[in-house]
Amino acid sequence: MQLKQTWRWFGPDDPVTLQDVLQTGASGIVTALHHIPHGEVWSIKEIKKQKSVIEKTSLTWDVVESIPVHESIKTQTKNYKQHIENYRQTLLNLAACNIKIITYNFMPVTDWTRTNLNYVMPDGSHALYFDRADLALFDIHILKRKNARDSYSDAIIGEAKKRYKAYSSSRLDKLSSVVLSGIPGEKKLNVKKMKQQLDNYKEITHSVLKEHFKYFLEQIIPVCEEHSIKLALHPDDPPFDIFGLPRIVSTIKDVEYILSSVNNKANGFCFCAGSFGASANNNLIEIIKLIDNRIYFVHLRNTKRDEQGNFYEADHLNGDTDMYAVMKEILSIQQTLNIPIPFRPDHGHAMLDDMNKKNNPGYSCIGRMRGLAELRGLMLGISRSNDWN
Repeated sequence: MQLKQTWRWFGPDDPVTLQDVLQTGASGIVTALHHIPHGEVWSIKEIKKQKSVIEKTSLTWDVVESIPVHESIKTQTKNYKQHIENYRQTLLNLAACNIKIITYNFMPVTDWTRTNLNYVMPDGSHALYFDRADLALFDIHILKRKNARDSYSDAIIGEAKKRYKAYSSSRLDKLSSVVLSGIPGEKKLNVKKMKQQLDNYKEITHSVLKEHFKYFLEQIIPVCEEHSIKLALHPDDPPFDIFGLPRIVSTIKDVEYILSSVNNKANGFCFCAGSFGASANNNLIEIIKLIDNRIYFVHLRNTKRDEQGNFYEADHLNGDTDMYAVMKEILSIQQTLNIPIPFRPDHGHAMLDDMNKKNNPGYSCIGRMRGLAELRGLMLGISRSNDWN
């Protein structure tokens, strides 16, 4: 059995239409109700409305990505118990609409973070890029976070200062915009708001955040178990602390803790090769084997790192991750299951005609279609190879 081929779609305002998706080879949609503010309940009416739009094109809504976890839940402040109850109700409403794979993350304040959305590749296409010195520049000189220098080496601090003096005001504004860009279609942070949210984490250590996450899981797992909902936790992106915030889904030890702290089949993962692969310390095959049949959704993306820990998003079959080995291991798990695991080509380069169009960062049509085609070919090749078990 092969994996289910899906495509992330950001709703009616997505520049890549559902009609476009039909031509990519994908048959399933991964989406969310991005217009609903974090913490509010997704009503059955709104879920059915989105589902109906998708199904009119003969596609299916296979995975929710994502139901955001409200910041108050992560810090256990203010009305966090009400927000957990709202989360439970949203899960119930999705289950009533027969949508039962739910992706989410537990990253404090920021979601995925990059410093350049248009890194020029050798072939002229554009990729997403993470540069530690540029992040330090933003953190120290623009955000002006207290004790920010403690998060960086002397070499990075020096380079950040040098760049801050050299960059034009427009380039500094662009850097801020990129770092704060967040998820397409959702409300973006500004520097003032980010400072306020960082203040809420003054007393939140790794161990405290882990306990808050465990508590959150304990409150929602009973609903998931009763209604056959599969929670697919997305790892941190990038998989290390930033802005002095603890990140707790970055390493194999983090994965071990999460699986064992609430040992229930509903408590699973979205295996993201790009997120885990951005750290040289992560062995992706070991992580896949550890999660095993609690991998409920897969993001396939490749990265290329340098010695400083900077990385760009490479072609899907290139980069530092052995995508053949990753795909083979996931397909091996797939053969033990009765239903297909959905996967999607995660991100893609802006290339060809898409370079002249409006696109959500990382979510151009042609770049992802190239990635999906390569991954489909890889999947078919492995399934028919002589060394396939």
